Amino acid sequence: MAKPFRGLVNLDIRDSIPDWGPYEQPKAPPGSPNVLYIVLDDVGFGAMGCYGGPIDTPNIDRIAANGLRYGQWHTTALCSPTRSCLLTGRNHTANGMACISEAAVGFPGANGHIPPECATLAEVLVEQGFSTAMVGKWHLCAEDEMNLASTKRNWPIGRGFERFYGFLGAETNQWYPDLVHDNHPVEQPATPEQGYHFSVDITDKALDYIGDVKAIAPDRPVFLYYAPGCAHAPHQVPREWADRYRGRFDTGYEAMREQILARQKEMGLVPADTELPPLNPIGTPDTRTGPDGKPFPELDYTKPWDTLSDDEKRLFARMAEVYAGFVSHCDDQIGRLLDYLEDIEELDNTIIVVVSDNGASGEGGPTGSVNENKFANGVPDDLAENLAKLDELGGTKTYNHYPNGWAMAFNTPFKMWKRYSFNGGTADPCIFSWPAGIAARGETRDQYHHAIDVVPTLLDCIGIELPDTVKGYTQHPVQGVSMRYSFDAANIPTAKRTQFYSMLGTRGIWHDGWKAVTTHPAISGWGHFPEDTWELYHCQVDRSELRDLAAEEPVRLAELVGLWFHEAGANQALPLDDRAAVEIVTTPRPQLAPPRNRYVYRPGGAEVPESVAVNIRNRSYSIGALVDIPEPGAAGVLFSHGGRFGGHALYVKDNRLHYVYNFLGSEEQKISASEDLPTGQKLILAASFEKDGEDPPGTAHGVMSLYYGGRKVGAGRIKTQAGRFSLAGEGLHAGRDSGESVTDDYPGSAPWAFTGGTLHRVAVDVSGEPYVDLEREAVAMLSRE
Repeated sequence: MAKPFRGLVNLDIRDSIPDWGPYEQPKAPPGSPNVLYIVLDDVGFGAMGCYGGPIDTPNIDRIAANGLRYGQWHTTALCSPTRSCLLTGRNHTANGMACISEAAVGFPGANGHIPPECATLAEVLVEQGFSTAMVGKWHLCAEDEMNLASTKRNWPIGRGFERFYGFLGAETNQWYPDLVHDNHPVEQPATPEQGYHFSVDITDKALDYIGDVKAIAPDRPVFLYYAPGCAHAPHQVPREWADRYRGRFDTGYEAMREQILARQKEMGLVPADTELPPLNPIGTPDTRTGPDGKPFPELDYTKPWDTLSDDEKRLFARMAEVYAGFVSHCDDQIGRLLDYLEDIEELDNTIIVVVSDNGASGEGGPTGSVNENKFANGVPDDLAENLAKLDELGGTKTYNHYPNGWAMAFNTPFKMWKRYSFNGGTADPCIFSWPAGIAARGETRDQYHHAIDVVPTLLDCIGIELPDTVKGYTQHPVQGVSMRYSFDAANIPTAKRTQFYSMLGTRGIWHDGWKAVTTHPAISGWGHFPEDTWELYHCQVDRSELRDLAAEEPVRLAELVGLWFHEAGANQALPLDDRAAVEIVTTPRPQLAPPRNRYVYRPGGAEVPESVAVNIRNRSYSIGALVDIPEPGAAGVLFSHGGRFGGHALYVKDNRLHYVYNFLGSEEQKISASEDLPTGQKLILAASFEKDGEDPPGTAHGVMSLYYGGRKVGAGRIKTQAGRFSLAGEGLHAGRDSGESVTDDYPGSAPWAFTGGTLHRVAVDVSGEPYVDLEREAVAMLSRE
């Protein structure tokens, strides 16, 4: 509540007494620490050097050496859900984040909107006098709100951050990111050829934000939420960083698991008798089927290294080298942050928290991918295609992801990976450093904790209690417990009693050192949840969940299963959703403007995100551009949607009209006009696709025809993607193609704007009506203008 005015108001100011109390900005108590929250993405428990991993992370190791590593710290197994926990201290389904925000469904636990009753740490700290800023990946905004027409209530600026620079969705191209600065999209400040990389860019902004505050108010504490795209796909990094790891992964992921585990035992991160689970711990497509004969997910099978061909080994090893280089490059940027804080003498009084939002990712499937978007489109990768792009891995022409064998290695000693409620998905690195407040240095803590425990820990360290109300909303209780008791007390038992898990059909419950977990495959489409097999593990001693004690402890197992249902009810975790990725991502969701048959776009303005752009998937469509071309020489992009790894575009080159549909970066399907453009008149340049089949389901096949003013000038067969052009990133433009281009065939240079004539507007029709009828209607409309 605002402070009441306690001054005196009279007719004459000379007889009045001012009171500045209600109007002063909040000030933090003197000596309050800064908070640097570093949230990595898809970095498994066994990846980094300070966790026994093979990846060089000297700066994160430096943080660990100056603080504490936690050996039993956990997440939800997926990005948005964990990030909601990390910022609110509540469980993911209590936050409405049962899955990633792009996969929201209309239920309380999975709607993709963090309720205002679950305030973020930024919303709390900004009212306590902290300067708050965020750079990098947000991923806590429902997709229907990720556009300029929508409310900004759930953008970072709407949830307590005073400054923001980064991207809103699940992932972005590291060379051509989907950038937002505060509340508006912006173009990147340089090109990859000029040395641009997203990790460097956000670090530059982070240093600016800190410097801007400290130059004016040196004692004002800063809360910086630093969330790089690393190491989520695409794994993209300057080549020299990947080349540092040449040959270091040639022995394969199975040998690497053994090496990592040996180091982890030496470091005291896991019990000395810890063993590795099998490479395929819950089955394979050949050994297991689901209810009604439903297949085991093909992507969740790992190929044994000794069954690979020499080409596969070479490809898989290079994919790991690129990933490792990506992580090391990110670590180098973290080093810039540390050096800056040290230089301005703020490092000692800065609480630094380093975590990963889930385990290493298995989305690359058994063979890895040169375009991770294939996963969301239900399209398997092709080894020959991947091998052909081996030398491009990590660069601008690939959107790559390693095979899931490396996920098992980087999650050592655990089973499975991101998406799963086993420890491979949920047990992750967590490092705390605060030289002014933690006496211990370089030690490991064994207490069991979770992402929901970080917010209460930070509030405890700062000396702030969660207010009863934030922005007028009565707050739900924080569900986590403070970890501060463990800072200088290695042997005290954990203060936590229970933690529930639920993700994409997988389930788990931890209570007093014991864990019950299902073997239900994630996003399998199996359903039949009452028939799930539950396993039981004593995780306090069996970290790798190797010794199933369900048969020996049936009563304990039954109690834990019952506890899971209690926690699921209390945390609004039902219904469960294990549908396939393409089905989840393409689920109809509410829009600010309802879908329509005709969309009109004009040149200029910001990129239109795919989630609110015209949807041409698995249907006939027509694209018409109204242009004035006074004389020969026009060139450039009339319309573009998507990018190199999936998209389509209509453009003019060499005085002719061209259309290209880039199918998942694997096949550029190009149709060109057979004659030159007419000039000296206003006309419609058009491309019209008539669907005549689909194979496999959702992948439309048909004829694409080009038109000059209603006269057909070219045609050819194409196929279109079943899923989206990208999970997050490249959207729709009229009159240009900013960022990553759909094709290299464009004339000129970026952003390949249309020149040599006037583009008035572009209309996209998805009504299914024949193009000739649409053309007659358009000509009639033009005659009235």
